[in-house]
Amino acid sequence: MTLLDTVLGRDEHRSLRMDKPLPDSLLDRGAQGVIGQPIDRIEGPLKVSGRATYAAEYPAERLSYGVLVRAPFGSGTITDVVAAEAKALPGVIDVITDYPSFIRNPQQGGEKKAPTQGVEKVDYHGEIVAIVVAETFEAARDAAARVKVDYEPAEGAFVFEEHRNEADRPPADQIPAKSSQGDVDAAMASAAYTVDQTYTTPSQNSAAMEPHASIAEWKDGKLMLHGSYQMVASDQMQLAQALGVKNDQVRIISRYVGGGFGSKLGIAPESVAAAIAAKRLDRPVKVAMARQQVFDATVRRSNTEQRIRLAADHDGKLTAIAHETLASNLPGEDYFEPAAIGTHFAYAAENRLTDHKLVRLNWLLSGSMRAPGEAVGMLALEAAMDELAEVIGIDPIELRRRNEPEQDPEKKVPFSSRQLVPCLDRGAEAFGWSARKKTAGDRRGEWLHGMGVAAAVRSNMLQKSSASVELTRDGRAIVSTDMTDIGTGTYTILAQIAAETLGLPLDRVIVHLGDGEAPPAAGSGGSWGAGSSGSSVYVACEALREKLAKAMGVDADELTLKDGRAIAENRAVEITELVGDGMKVVGTIQPGHQEKAVRQASYGAHFAEVKVNAVTGEVRVVRMLGVFEAGRILNRKTARSQCLGGMTFGIGAALSEELVHDRRNGKVVNRDLAEYHVPVNADIPQLEVEFLDGRDHHANPIHAKGIGELGISGAGAAIANAIYNATGVRVRDYPITLDKLLPGLPD
Repeated sequence: MTLLDTVLGRDEHRSLRMDKPLPDSLLDRGAQGVIGQPIDRIEGPLKVSGRATYAAEYPAERLSYGVLVRAPFGSGTITDVVAAEAKALPGVIDVITDYPSFIRNPQQGGEKKAPTQGVEKVDYHGEIVAIVVAETFEAARDAAARVKVDYEPAEGAFVFEEHRNEADRPPADQIPAKSSQGDVDAAMASAAYTVDQTYTTPSQNSAAMEPHASIAEWKDGKLMLHGSYQMVASDQMQLAQALGVKNDQVRIISRYVGGGFGSKLGIAPESVAAAIAAKRLDRPVKVAMARQQVFDATVRRSNTEQRIRLAADHDGKLTAIAHETLASNLPGEDYFEPAAIGTHFAYAAENRLTDHKLVRLNWLLSGSMRAPGEAVGMLALEAAMDELAEVIGIDPIELRRRNEPEQDPEKKVPFSSRQLVPCLDRGAEAFGWSARKKTAGDRRGEWLHGMGVAAAVRSNMLQKSSASVELTRDGRAIVSTDMTDIGTGTYTILAQIAAETLGLPLDRVIVHLGDGEAPPAAGSGGSWGAGSSGSSVYVACEALREKLAKAMGVDADELTLKDGRAIAENRAVEITELVGDGMKVVGTIQPGHQEKAVRQASYGAHFAEVKVNAVTGEVRVVRMLGVFEAGRILNRKTARSQCLGGMTFGIGAALSEELVHDRRNGKVVNRDLAEYHVPVNADIPQLEVEFLDGRDHHANPIHAKGIGELGISGAGAAIANAIYNATGVRVRDYPITLDKLLPGLPD
């Protein structure tokens, strides 16, 4: 670590780049004993008692209510917004149609520029074109229904199949759209065994419990926006640019987020509309999107068409892997669903190809949704591996074992850590895999039973993040960062890291999150939240330990901190006697050489048992087990919760979730939770989660890897493979609904 030059009063700044592995971690030497423990969420009592304030719940004087108006067509140009009838209604304050300022669609996560603005030309049905503001929500809602949008229609692209041959390859970004190695075609031609199949997945919606909402208020030329957002620092930059103001004129507060799953990574239309209206009217404006508006005008996961080709020799060792994907997005948008992102390193094979192309459609924006790439890519890859095992006639776990790579097969660098095979072996033992019957060989009355397995891989990333930690004169630690908690347990995990490294009881650690005036973190996304923000807290705490050691006159390596006391050289001193008027350090973590020197990823194995009714085709998941390795598990309860949520996501992807677009105008037809079928309690069996003990010295100083998106990766494929084992029917078009099973079921 290096001490930066900036020292402001008693505030020091400490920074760490991950340029080398760090095998020695204070979390292994801590005496407080809170790391890894299944500690309840410290904000849990606030949430269950209704005292945790979400975006739409903040009070404000003279608060007004905004309701968004959507375009009732899929492609064309607005000629007029007729609002006279709406403005005449009692309680209506104004109808605002600032075409050049409104954003056409949400921004992608992590971008620092404004989203595309100006909505004269409408590109998808439901695009936000105006906002009605009234004294009450009911008045605004009534008036919004009376706003008429006149337009000149334009030809649009609304059917994926009709335009799939017009696909283009997006420009290279952080994730290259195409990579190749060797000769896949030649390997396929000479292979002993091959699989060449196409799998399709539909558009999906994040369907977070809390809809998008913002309350905008201007004071002294500065905007304060209470919003439901995952990445505060970059979202502030996006919003400032959209409004044409300086970055320091925008402050976003997002202390509690009721789920996001990627849909709240970047700003959405309600934030800009609320800010524009609040400035125009000189009073606070609240905009809470209706569920249908969330489905219409935020973000979707792209549909995909994925061709998987696998070639293997007589021993079942892969000689070729090809993963080619067609996805969709709006014209001019570069984001693509990176379905092959896990295929790059999941299995060994000398000849390799990944490719992604975009079909340009007038559907709402596609962007990141939980485990972008792996969530749908592994539905295809892991089903294809199951098909190959069937062709060869070997156990699916044995096939994966034979194709375990010794190093990253494309980058030719070591794995930072890898326990895929141990996850498979442990899961097989715990699940009773040896009792699995041959395909369609386990019928119990009307029900066909089967088991399936799939691997889980998810890349691990470290992002630049900062946090301040202050030791107060009364012996408390105050952690501050603009990092968010979207249900992942961030409040608790950061408190545990601070408590362990500073030797404090957990109730003496206070964590402040989600305020844009705090040190900037990378935010919640990409499963980098705990590793990145947690490491920034760790860096600050390590510097505080050094300051305490200096105040005590001992070497920091000799210092033990426990229960609020500093212990060294046969002395025990209360921390309050060492901090004086207080100590504060801002810690920053940032990626370094380790990002490219090793392949970093988390791993797991999913096991599922299903039963399929031979008469109706109904599928029921009987039980499911996930075994995961993600480095150090910081909190076993919150980590388990994340995996349970991911596995539930996988059940939805396999069996029920599908956005349906109207072939005439691209409109989302099933745009609420009554028609878009996320799994409910009755759909979910007893889910079991196990963790293998691990440490990743290359990932960060706390040795933890991402877990939030690992649980969904491969989960749906295990269910699909179990359905095949039960019925002998292979469905390659997700979700696997009964109409797709019935024609192939036995008499």
